[in-house]
Amino acid sequence: MNPRQQAYFRAKLLAWKDAILREAQGTLSQLQVDSIREADLNDRASSETDWSIELRTRDRQRKLIGKIEAALRRLDEGEYGYCEVSGEPISLGRLEARPIATMSVEAQERHERHEKVSRED
Repeated sequence: MNPRQQAYFRAKLLAWKDAILREAQGTLSQLQVDSIREADLNDRASSETDWSIELRTRDRQRKLIGKIEAALRRLDEGEYGYCEVSGEPISLGRLEARPIATMSVEAQERHERHEKVSRED
C-alpha cells in the first residue's frame, strides 16, 4: 500500500472514530437532559425500551472504536491492508467498504464456513 493510500485510510478511520465519539457524546448529553418523566406506565416502558436500544447501539460502537484503533496501529506498523491469515493484500474495494477488515474476502469466507460447521457439530 502506497503512502497516499495509507493517508486516505488513516483519515477515513479517524473520521469514523470522531463521528462515533460525537454520537456518543450526543447520547450522553440527551440522557442527562431527558430523564424518563412519563406518568403513563406504557409511555415510560416505551421510553425505557428506546433508551435500552440506544445504549446497546453505543456499546457496539464502543467495541467498534477498539477495532478502529487496532486498524490505526496496523497502519503505523505497516501491516494494514494485509490479511492476518494468508499475508496476502486485502483488496482496496474491501478496505473501502470495511476499513477495519483484517482478512481478505477469501479468508473471511473460509473462516465463516468453519464457524458454521463448528456450530453445527
